Amino acid sequence: MTRPVVGIIGNQYLINDQYPAHAGGTMNSEAISGVSGCMPLLIPADPRFVSVEELLEKCDGFLLTGGRPNVHPEEYGEPETLAHGEFDRARDAIVLPLVRACVETGQPFMGICRGFQEVNVAMGGSLYPEIRDLPGRDNHRMPPDGSLEEKFALRHLVTFCEGGPFQRLMGAQKVMTNTLHGQGIKRAGQRVVIDGYAPDETPEAIYIKDAPGFTMSVQWHPEWDAANDPVSRPLFEAFGEAVHAWAQAGEARPVRKSA
Repeated sequence: MTRPVVGIIGNQYLINDQYPAHAGGTMNSEAISGVSGCMPLLIPADPRFVSVEELLEKCDGFLLTGGRPNVHPEEYGEPETLAHGEFDRARDAIVLPLVRACVETGQPFMGICRGFQEVNVAMGGSLYPEIRDLPGRDNHRMPPDGSLEEKFALRHLVTFCEGGPFQRLMGAQKVMTNTLHGQGIKRAGQRVVIDGYAPDETPEAIYIKDAPGFTMSVQWHPEWDAANDPVSRPLFEAFGEAVHAWAQAGEARPVRKSA
């Protein structure tokens, strides 16, 4: 039987500082294929090549990946500063309306790191440009040195809200996660429910209130060792179940309203 398709949002890169390319981390594909049981399909996130309508038709769900470029602060009504870092306006132009469309119809998506931040901005929220510069906050960025195993090592607790969907999914209120991000939620978007926090009160887990489909998104990187990690595996399994259910619904899917 053909597996349902998960569109993995790609990022723009320059190979050898010269050759433009769209790329995505292999571990994202491994998690979607091996744990979610879906076919991974890398998406060139650029409105010159794809439209939101085409993506909704061709894919059964979406993985909003991490990436070095940040959401441009104009998307949440703030001026650009040096602290905001690099940007990918083409990805902004595809993913933000894609999130809103999926929330409306119930098509499943899961946000990771930048993807987590995109979900918040798409729903009208804002971001801090640099978490480590805030009073009382920790440095959540990737360690500059070491192996991949050391960079993706578990570094802090995340505490979920009692009785919330993340606690129910994980079967625990406190879990250990990695942390490899610079930005974070400043103001939660409309219907964005923060369901988990780091010890310094940085939001780490969200979902969209009353959304008809899977919207669970996390600030950490669960794609690392997803098949074996006790926190990552149930998250990707639940996402895969939602994508399979969407694909099996076929013609019974809700029709998206015209803009």
